[in-house]
Amino acid sequence: MRRHSLHANTPPILIATTNHGKLREARAILEQSLPGPIRGLDDLDAPIAEPVEDGDTFEANARLKAEWYAERTGMICLADDSGLVVDALDGAPGVLSARFGSDRFPAGADRGTRDRINRELLMERMDGVATSERTARFVCSIVLAAPDRGAILHAQGTFEGCIGEAPRVPAGANGFGYDPIFLVAPAFDVTCAEMTPADKNAISHRGHALRELAKRLNAVSLRG
Repeated sequence: MRRHSLHANTPPILIATTNHGKLREARAILEQSLPGPIRGLDDLDAPIAEPVEDGDTFEANARLKAEWYAERTGMICLADDSGLVVDALDGAPGVLSARFGSDRFPAGADRGTRDRINRELLMERMDGVATSERTARFVCSIVLAAPDRGAILHAQGTFEGCIGEAPRVPAGANGFGYDPIFLVAPAFDVTCAEMTPADKNAISHRGHALRELAKRLNAVSLRG
């Protein structure tokens, strides 16, 4: 595959995720900030095997993924690692958010099924926890990497809230993952899943991180 020159205004940026929800959010935010085209993994000519995410922090996993796809595609790549940090569970599920209930996943389970199992396990763990102690936050760490240069930019955002007593209806109408059980601070009267995509992007962990990264990207030269 042809390698792209590192010029902020011309090369496409690859959003290195197979999570369509994350890709949708990233595109909605970045397309307002960046002049270059935004690509997803589905736009590649051939699939690329996913890396093993064995970092012990969100930033470590984001860096691993960004560098992995940049090296294998020859493109400037953006990858994020994000998850839910629950205070009553000592920070769990944390970096294991996407595979929190992995020992319960049926063979070949799709993302929606895995998300539901993760939510169910979290609700089990939170059973009996007082309302005042159900505080939590989403954390998103984003890394931009370039071929032959590795990671070149990093940004992080958080999104404060608490864990509800049960998923709201409609569960996941406008969200994914833990959105149906995450009540947004400071009012705690709406879950992420009940927000419009635009409203969520305006205040979410991923929105904050993407806008910060886009601001830094436009302020620096990416030429090697």
